[in-house]
Amino acid sequence: MNLKKYTSEFKTNLKLATPVVLGSLGHMLVGLADDMMVGVIGPVELAATSLGNSLVFIAISIGLGFSFALTPLVSEADGESDFEKGRKLYHHSLVLNIIIGIVMFGLLLVAKPILYQLKQSEEVVVLAIPYFKIVALSMIPMMLFQSMKQFADGMSRTKHAAKAIIISNVINVVINAFLIYGIWFFPRMGIVGAAYGTFFSRIGLLFVMMYFMKRDDKLKPYLTKFTKDEFEKSIFKKLLNLGFPTALQILFEVGVFVAAVFLAGVLGAFPQAANQIAMKLASTTFMVAVGVGVATTVRIGNQKGMGDYINLRRIAFSNHILITLIMGVFAILFLLLNHILPWGFTQNKEVVDLAANLLIIAAFFQMSDGLQAVLLASLRGIQDVWIPSVLTFIAYWVIGFPVSYYLGLQTDLKTTGIWIGLSLGLTSSAIMLFLRFNYQTKKLIQQNHGTT
Repeated sequence: MNLKKYTSEFKTNLKLATPVVLGSLGHMLVGLADDMMVGVIGPVELAATSLGNSLVFIAISIGLGFSFALTPLVSEADGESDFEKGRKLYHHSLVLNIIIGIVMFGLLLVAKPILYQLKQSEEVVVLAIPYFKIVALSMIPMMLFQSMKQFADGMSRTKHAAKAIIISNVINVVINAFLIYGIWFFPRMGIVGAAYGTFFSRIGLLFVMMYFMKRDDKLKPYLTKFTKDEFEKSIFKKLLNLGFPTALQILFEVGVFVAAVFLAGVLGAFPQAANQIAMKLASTTFMVAVGVGVATTVRIGNQKGMGDYINLRRIAFSNHILITLIMGVFAILFLLLNHILPWGFTQNKEVVDLAANLLIIAAFFQMSDGLQAVLLASLRGIQDVWIPSVLTFIAYWVIGFPVSYYLGLQTDLKTTGIWIGLSLGLTSSAIMLFLRFNYQTKKLIQQNHGTT
């Protein structure tokens, strides 16, 4: 195999991916800042933010899945140089995502009593409820931002969202500092203060993104007034047909990690806090895979719009190789620093020791985690989403979760057993998705170029 034909694409891939990685890490840092600043108060408060974020995280993930449908469609329109198609896609997505944001917020309020039924520590649940209600409301500005972000990403303008997210993080940390600890004349609100920080930072995120888009000469023409008569059922249907299975893919993966939070909570507040620390660190490295995945979707969408499936396959594989190398570095860092990194979240030695053991397992699934994310993005780029949804369900809920449940609750492995199941699910997903992408792209080349 001639590796140069793949590695030669690394520079272009990274140019597109780096702003998305920074933006994705910025999203993570909102929660990470909450955890680190709340963790100073104590492990019970840290466990409460973990529980409060769990259901919200599921709702946000479903919303993100729907919004992700816009990127491959816009990048395809950009590859075709079809302005009107891209404009209509953007405005239809805005309306759809507003509706989804409101619906998700309503469902979260209805689902609030579930937190009492999950066999969690009572002191954790009592603290989690007020945090949960405020963060749930941030779903609405978050979904509006997602329309703008996915559109800009699809147009290869990935820097705007990254800058907006960085600014919103500054807002979050400042509000957190004042309201969590009661600095200056502000009341000491604990984890509720962290919830307000998240809410107001997401409102700021929306307005900053609007500002950057209006200043971009390439994007500004797409923001022109859109009338009610221009809306078409067929475009909403296209977005939903691509967005719904994408939402399912994310739900199946995120759901199994949220289930891990609940399983750890059954074991007690300290195991749940350790689980939260390890999950935050693993999720942070995963954001790099998300960034490379967006770059993959955009580049594949462009090639699809131009009808060049040979280069589409080559570019996709270059991203698969790139993410495997990057995640391999993270795996090494987790192994070397597993007893050091948890101290950034808590000063409780028992929690640190538990988290250190989980980071060893996280190290072993780094490459499969990154690869399955970019493979999903590759399949999304060719608009193949239904079969991958079935494959992710099998990987996480037929293979991974039963192992997590049995080893975590029925053996002495406890939280370590939960994470062994997660690792198995991610690895199964990566293998099945690779086989699917390899098959689909070979078929597309045969149909369009007459060769494999």
